Amino acid sequence: MDPKTKLPPIIQGGMGIAVSGWQLARTVSLRGQLGVVSGTGIDAVLARRLQLGDPEGDLRRALDNFPWPDMARQVLDKYFIPGGKAEDAPFKLNPMRTMKVSRKTSELLIVSNFVEVYLAKENHDGVVGINYLEKIQRPHLASLFGAMLAGVDFVLMGAGIPLAIPGILDRLARWDTVEIKLTAANNPDRHSYVQTLDPKTYAEGELVPLKRPKFLAIISSDVLAQTFVRRASGFTDGFVVEHHTAGGHNAPPRKDRSAPDRVNEYGPRDEPNLEKIAAHGRPFWLAGGYASPERVQWALDQGATGVQLGSIFATSNESGLLPKIRQNIIDRYLRGDLTIRTDFTASPTGFPFKVVEMGGTIGQADVYAKRGRICDMGYLREMFSVDEKRVGYRCASEPVGDFLKKGGTEEGAAGRQCLCNGLMATIGLGQVREGGIVEPPVVTAGDDFSFLDHILKDGATSYSANDVLDYLLGPSMSSRLLETVSGELVR
Repeated sequence: MDPKTKLPPIIQGGMGIAVSGWQLARTVSLRGQLGVVSGTGIDAVLARRLQLGDPEGDLRRALDNFPWPDMARQVLDKYFIPGGKAEDAPFKLNPMRTMKVSRKTSELLIVSNFVEVYLAKENHDGVVGINYLEKIQRPHLASLFGAMLAGVDFVLMGAGIPLAIPGILDRLARWDTVEIKLTAANNPDRHSYVQTLDPKTYAEGELVPLKRPKFLAIISSDVLAQTFVRRASGFTDGFVVEHHTAGGHNAPPRKDRSAPDRVNEYGPRDEPNLEKIAAHGRPFWLAGGYASPERVQWALDQGATGVQLGSIFATSNESGLLPKIRQNIIDRYLRGDLTIRTDFTASPTGFPFKVVEMGGTIGQADVYAKRGRICDMGYLREMFSVDEKRVGYRCASEPVGDFLKKGGTEEGAAGRQCLCNGLMATIGLGQVREGGIVEPPVVTAGDDFSFLDHILKDGATSYSANDVLDYLLGPSMSSRLLETVSGELVR
């Protein structure tokens, strides 16, 4: 990796599943900022879009540029349906991820991550990142390898403490075998479960050069920043400091011994100490409620390199959200009845999850009750220990009886929503069930949509990602942001 790299002050957040797709990331990157694609569930996204016939031909063009034609051809042959599947036909499911990943599963992960990054970076020299969730560990190795084959510039990861990732990036850049220790619940004897990947075994012909992308840890506190500086397996290039007002998954509230009755509430202890984070000498970006020039300026005044923004891009025209969902959010805000709440039970991960209250979504009690409990994608399944060599898998949103048989509890299952299927439906890739019924979506966003008051002008009810950047990078911010973007990251 080049030791000196320009630092963009604006990071477009990596919102999954595929809300932050290549179209959005490419638009942001072309403006000199960091466009980020989501790597969460990207193998299912590629497989389903191929089954819809890839009408614009973008996926097939990227597959034609994959360095190993045989691997790309096998993925195309398995999933591509010329003209697209019948509207009432279900999507072909991908195998669920397990500790032992089959070669075909790894190949799909490698190819799909390559395709998304390749399209975001195609024909320009801007920087592109990819975002993953540490909670979803089993696809990491193959996913990172695929993204690096496409020349990804940044890897961003949160929803856990991914201390192993910097070292994995180092080794993949050298084409060395990599391994990751997988977290297992119900493991009092601390059995070790390790997944490995030898990148050389996938290569067809000579090895292509791999660039080590910069690694940004998504954290919520100065304590975590210190943990990465002291204990990470390799160099952590910087931090995204995410406030609990951000969309998607949030860090849980820190326990307050002085107020033991405070449950599921955020308080002063959940505010990160920016001075301590800055003292580590690593660049950092602030996230969660920074979608205005004034808030960007405030972040810079605190010593931040810039800000990461999600929701303001999520409702832009280039977002992967279904247009009707984007418009519903905007219309609700303009009418004054947009409600966003932190749901402490919705996510099977156990992390708090922001939910936009909207009719027809799984967050509505009647829709949730009618859907029933189905787990057939399994990205958020928890791995648990059986013995020294064997593990099992369970999801708090699967049928309660199945969850209980695997050691889960009724309390742990209560209120859990199938985010995998729900988020796929949110981008128009929802599974078709019996009778032609399509899975209901789940919609997440940050708390603050006041940016719409400034971006929507002259009666407009929609806007582009370029409108976002024009608003944030306007005359009042230009000189300060130019100073920031000219800074260099020196390792």
